[in-house]
Amino acid sequence: MEEVVNSAPVELSYDATKEKGLRRVGIIYGDVGTTQFTFSVSGVVEQGDYVQVLHEKFGWVLGRVDEIKRKTNLSIERTKEILMGNDVEVKEMLSATVIVIGYRDSKGFLQYPRIPFRVGSVVYLAQDSFIKKVIGIEDIREKGAYIGRLFRHKNIPIYLDINAMVQKHVSILAKTGAGKSYLTGVLLEEFLKHGVTAIVIDPHGEYPSLKFPARKTKAHEEFKVRPRGYATKVKVFSPDAQLNKAKPLKFTLSTMAPRELLNLMNLDARQYLIPLRKAMDLLKMSRKYFTIRDIIRLLESEENNNLAPLIAQLEYLDEMGIFDKRGTRIDEIVERGKLSIINLRGIPPDIQELVVQRLSMALFELRKREKIPPLMLVIEEAHNYAPQQGVSSATKILRTIASEGRKFGLGLCIISQRPAKVDKNILSQCNTQIILKVTNPHDLKAIGNSVEGLTRGSLEEIQRLPIGVALVTGGNISMPLFVEIRPRETKHGGESVKVI
Repeated sequence: MEEVVNSAPVELSYDATKEKGLRRVGIIYGDVGTTQFTFSVSGVVEQGDYVQVLHEKFGWVLGRVDEIKRKTNLSIERTKEILMGNDVEVKEMLSATVIVIGYRDSKGFLQYPRIPFRVGSVVYLAQDSFIKKVIGIEDIREKGAYIGRLFRHKNIPIYLDINAMVQKHVSILAKTGAGKSYLTGVLLEEFLKHGVTAIVIDPHGEYPSLKFPARKTKAHEEFKVRPRGYATKVKVFSPDAQLNKAKPLKFTLSTMAPRELLNLMNLDARQYLIPLRKAMDLLKMSRKYFTIRDIIRLLESEENNNLAPLIAQLEYLDEMGIFDKRGTRIDEIVERGKLSIINLRGIPPDIQELVVQRLSMALFELRKREKIPPLMLVIEEAHNYAPQQGVSSATKILRTIASEGRKFGLGLCIISQRPAKVDKNILSQCNTQIILKVTNPHDLKAIGNSVEGLTRGSLEEIQRLPIGVALVTGGNISMPLFVEIRPRETKHGGESVKVI
């Protein structure tokens, strides 16, 4: 049973009667700063827990346990005594390092105490109401996405401001298997509930399962979530409609420049640009719509053996079936308050790049002219379409959306298992960041450079996060918080295939 403390063990100038009902976890000792202090642990406390201390001038101040160490007087020499079977008295103590978060002043602003705490001050586990007040956690369910609850605090639900996410972009980062697609599904459910228009680039076909309700579990009751499906609000498009059981996604050649087509085929523009441009210009003059097959026929009529590589690449594009006389209209894909999934499962990487590039460009241009409603563009495996190193035809437009999209109501959500491999110009524009377990040193360094207020202890904690817990910061979350993600309402489509 944890002790209920009624008074401080040292003489202090403040009113100790305010301490009733708080659970004591230790006493401040050693050198004390205004932003950090250590205390000897005497109660039950874990790394990441919130604590509060009564300051003699500024009142109650909130802190977070950043690190816990077990200190002992057992030396190497004395371990030899134990090995020899001798009795050795071992003294030890737990020492916790706390990062000071601050307090709210009379005007409601978050402030740091400008005078260190007194040595001997009692440290208590923070009460939920005090945590919410200092951090600024508000119940904004009317305009917020409910993603879960503060880790180890089941009575503090966490909502992310949807307007802030669309206006200032989002990144979801995690190692493989850490739950990033599950978390993305939670966000998409919240978008659907709030009538947010969204489009998802889905390379692995994970998100059509949003149509179907999840199986009810005890976790649904704990988080006050009920299973449900969104079949009437979800549409699926794919370049391979038969494989992915979706509506066909096609593009028209009339909107593509010859140089773009050559870039897609990785052919030398100096050698093939003139004959390809000539063929496409002739077709544009004679008809409104034309196909890859029409271009091939014109080039074959030239009877020029040097054009064989170009014709071969065009044959490949024709087999992919991505181009048609009449392309898919954007107003078919973008429908207010609904989610459109671009299922790219089974589509070659170069065709995937084309889809992302053409679709992103169309969304940006139409949103600038307000021809489509404000929306969120969600891109899975973003390192493939906007790499830090290498070339992708989609990188330029995604950079443009990241830097300018917010002005026009086009939000971007970047999802990746390799943060270090995502274009830094894009990643740095994401104000709301959700980070699950990451262990790769390069990825951790990239996260440490991009997330403000992240301590060394928090970075180490990211490497040990249990599945279903994420570090969240940005938007209406003023400082990094560890959040236990709520269960999905819909069926999760991202489970790994079991071999046995």
